[in-house]
Amino acid sequence: MKAHTPSEIAAAFVTACRDELDAPKPGNVHTFAGGHDMEARHFLDSARIAAPAIVESGARVGTRIRKAVEATFTEVGMNTNLGIILLCGPLACAAESFSTDLRAALASTLKGLGAEDAADVYAAIARASPGGLGRTTRYDVHEAAPASLIEAMREAAERDMIARQYVTDFADVFGIGLPMAAQTETRKGESIALAVYLAFLSRFPDTHIVRNHGPDAAAAVMHEAQAFATRAPSESGTSRFIADLLGFDARLKTERINPGTSADLTVATLFAARLTGVLPISPWDG
Repeated sequence: MKAHTPSEIAAAFVTACRDELDAPKPGNVHTFAGGHDMEARHFLDSARIAAPAIVESGARVGTRIRKAVEATFTEVGMNTNLGIILLCGPLACAAESFSTDLRAALASTLKGLGAEDAADVYAAIARASPGGLGRTTRYDVHEAAPASLIEAMREAAERDMIARQYVTDFADVFGIGLPMAAQTETRKGESIALAVYLAFLSRFPDTHIVRNHGPDAAAAVMHEAQAFATRAPSESGTSRFIADLLGFDARLKTERINPGTSADLTVATLFAARLTGVLPISPWDG
């Protein structure tokens, strides 16, 4: 498989964001229902606005991330996509050069991250100011950026699933998300995005929930998601399943609980699936 052009990468990115929004993901914003003072259109706009920076040919990973966050805030005025950008920036960079193995290209991309990338990523995180970020004794994003972004991500990996991807060559995206996408793609009528989302939500305490509501709340959501993940292969297209799922969704939103990390990992998985040919790259209207 040849390296992708910027327009192909942009199409894969925007389509991944759109597909994730079309799935009724419990607790997260989607086309069935908004939440957390945001609507699906905010995320659709953000995807289109961030895409040119994400796919900027020859740009460093950090540059892509910083410019994408800045563009989003300029046009949308809120943090809709920091996690998505942090995950998709390295994937987009790797997609420019890989020949047969996207993950190998990604590993090389991550290994090459330098001090400039760290400074840009720290600036992007500070600009987005995600909820529940808090303070840390080492590599605090409110302080000067370190020389090594990977070392900072390693420090955060136990408490942040996005940071964990940086130090494992995206182990969860390639080891859990992509196999689920490939498996679900063979079953007609089942939402690939929903299956991937439930795979993450049912396997891990969502770290966005942990930061904002604590580990007990995250564990409770994970356990409830396990029942839906079990039901999905046989019931996904039924009205009863969708009604139950939207009931779970409404309850989480009433409690202001947002499994945002699971949603970000879902977008990254769908993006990688299109870049690797598991799913086709759809045309992008720019």
